[in-house]
Parts: sequence; structure tokens; C-alpha cells
Amino acid sequence: MSLPNWLSAFAIYRDPRVLAILFLGFSSGLPLALTGTTLSLWLREEGTALTAIGFLSSVGTPYALKFLWAPLIDKLPLPVLGPLLGRRRSWMILTQICLILSIVGLGLTSPSENILLTASLAFLVAFSSASQDIVIDAYRVEICDERSMAAGAAAIVFGYRIGMLVSGAGALYLATTVSWSITFAIMAAFVLVGVITILMSREPETHKALTSVQFEPGSRRLDAYKKWIIDAVFKPLSEFMSRPGWIPILLFVMLYKFGDSLAGVMSTPFFYDLGFTKIDIANVSKVYGTIATFAGLALGGWLMAATGLYKTLWVCGFLQLFSNLMFAVQALAGNDITVLSLTVGIENLAGGMGTAAFVAYLSSLCNISYTATQYALLSSFMATARIWFSSPGGWLAEQFGWVEFFLITTLAAIPGLLLLWWLTKEGHTTRPETAIKEPLP
Repeated sequence: MSLPNWLSAFAIYRDPRVLAILFLGFSSGLPLALTGTTLSLWLREEGTALTAIGFLSSVGTPYALKFLWAPLIDKLPLPVLGPLLGRRRSWMILTQICLILSIVGLGLTSPSENILLTASLAFLVAFSSASQDIVIDAYRVEICDERSMAAGAAAIVFGYRIGMLVSGAGALYLATTVSWSITFAIMAAFVLVGVITILMSREPETHKALTSVQFEPGSRRLDAYKKWIIDAVFKPLSEFMSRPGWIPILLFVMLYKFGDSLAGVMSTPFFYDLGFTKIDIANVSKVYGTIATFAGLALGGWLMAATGLYKTLWVCGFLQLFSNLMFAVQALAGNDITVLSLTVGIENLAGGMGTAAFVAYLSSLCNISYTATQYALLSSFMATARIWFSSPGGWLAEQFGWVEFFLITTLAAIPGLLLLWWLTKEGHTTRPETAIKEPLP
């Protein structure tokens, strides 16, 4: 391809559909930190115990289980809004309205007075956000043609990361000058970016003719849902469970990033306890950390191309283990911004590399007959285990102290490496039709 043709190819990013996906990606990524690291810092500042903060991380469970109600959002038209906006856009607007209300409501709670109410509103934010993601993913696929599909995928990832930065670093910057309730209200206002985008966009052609469809009788909807559950869940699961070594494979999916997740869920309260300001945490943990994550993703992809998937899993596994030791070093060093930069840099670089390799591994497990479904189920299984297994992290930190806690998280990375050794040794590293047996590195 000549240079003029290369340059003209960039014009795809001016396509209105790709620009719409960019802004919808922003709306998708925005709520994540509001129920994660930003919330955990607010809770710690309010004097919430580490044990409670750790268990509150489980409010993110809807992100892992959203495939359960995806068929309802996919198939059911909304009354009133549906005829006005179309099936996809009506669901998008509904989930965004729920997001705005739940984020504002979350900011108006007082964790020190009613932690249960705070947890309930945080769960509603996560549920609304996960539901919005379902519609955005469907909308992106349906409005893109073959030429714009790759650009749309890149746009949504870029927008998602920008949204995470705004609700992570941006929220912490705001919280240094205004109250947390105002901070969350401003974050809720940012959801209007997605609302305006979808109001200015068109309904996918696939669904224009379906806006007047009425609800089918309840029995027919129930039969259709049962059929979907069998085809989309039980058949892919039964195929996976028919493979030799499927139990160790699932255990590996659960445990490969366990140590990394256990440390990560408590990292923001840890930095706060060491005396770092919200500005310090925003600059180093959020902005600099995001850059390090991008570098890790790129480096992980390069390493896989150079050495192969399973050697990369080994390298990244040990790097993730080492990054947890850096948190213990940080605990000994105390409020040292240089050590913080080193800790965050190593942790995010290793985490990005590990994520790149692990996503490739999950993809390699999928049977070509059930690729999308098995990947969704495996990633959901991994995410659910990560959320639930890491929730006792606050209790461990309170019982043992920070140095000992991060040493425990280092040990938590070892079972995943042992399982990787066994899987590589036995050859249970990929789906049956492509299984290979590599020598241990």
C-alpha cells in the first residue's frame, strides 16, 4: 500500500460511527473506578475498616455475570421508549438514566453512617454499568461494517480507558477541592456524553423494522430464553467439561492472576494509609499506572510473538509475583514517592503483560464451534473468582499488617504457577483439536 493510501486509511477514524463508538466507550469505562479504586479511597478516608473495603469489592460481580440477563436486553423491546428511539437506543438511554441516578445516589450516602446503603448504591451502579455495556457491545457490532469494525474496536478501547482515567484520576483531583458528593455528581454528569451521543446517532438498520414489535406471550418468551440458555450456556459448558484436564484448567483460570488481584484490590487504601495525597495517587497510580499498563500490553504481545504463549505465561507469572514483593518494599519504605513510582510502574507493567498473555490463553481454550460463548463464560468465570477471592484482602491486611499482607499475596501467586507447570507438562494447554505439549522453559 502506498503512503497516500496509508494516510487515507486513517480517514476511517473520522467516520461518524467510529466517533460515536469512541464516546460510548468513554461512557462505558467511566463507572468502573466509581465502584472500585475511587470508592475504596473514599471509604478509607471516611474511616471504613479494611475488612469492609475488601468485601465491598464484590459489588463488581454484575460485570462478570452480565451474560445472564444479556438475552433479555438483546431481545425484548421497551414499551414507550422502544417505539420512540428503537430497541438498541432505548435500552441505552434507560441504562444511562439508571447510571446517572445511581451514581448521584452513591455520592449522597455516608459510608461512616450507613455502609449497607453505600454498598447497595454501588451495586446498582455496577449493575447499570454492566447492562449499558451489553447494549454498547451489540450496538457497536451492528453499526459497523467490515471496513470500520477494527477501527470501532480500537475506538471503544481508547474511549473506555479515557473514561476510567476521568473517574479514577479525575475524581481524585476533584475530591481534593470539593466534597465527595459533588465529585460523584460531576461524574454522573459525564454520563451525559453517552446520552447525547446515542441521541445524535441512528438506530442500527437491523433494528429499525423492529421498533414496533410487541411483547410476545410470556410462555413463548420463557421457551425462547430456555432455548438460549441451553444453546449458549449448557452446550458450550458440556463440551468444555468433556475435555481431559478441564478441572485443573478452570483452577488455573481462577488462580493465575489471583495474587495480582488480591494485592490490587487493596492498593489504593494502602497508598492512602502511607500518607500519600489524592493528588499523589491520581498522578502516579492512575495516570502513570495507565501508561505502564499500555506498555505492558504491548510488551506482552511482542513477547508472545517472540517466544510463544506458554513461555510468556511463565514470564508474566513470575513478574506478577515479583510485583507483589514491590508492595512489601513500599510498605517498608513508607511515604516515598520515588518508591511509589517504581512500585506502580512494575505492578502495572507486569499486570498489563499478564493480561495480554492471559487473554490469549483464554482465547486458545475456546472450541471454534462456541468461540464467543466459551470465551465469555471463561472470562466471566475468571472475573467472578477474582472478585470473590480477593474480597477477604482487607481482612488479611488488618490481621497481619501491610508488609505481611503483601508477602501473603506473593505466596497467592504460587498455586497458579504450579498449575501452569502441571498443564504444560500434561499437554492440557489448549482446546483438544490444537493441543500441544511444550517443554518447560
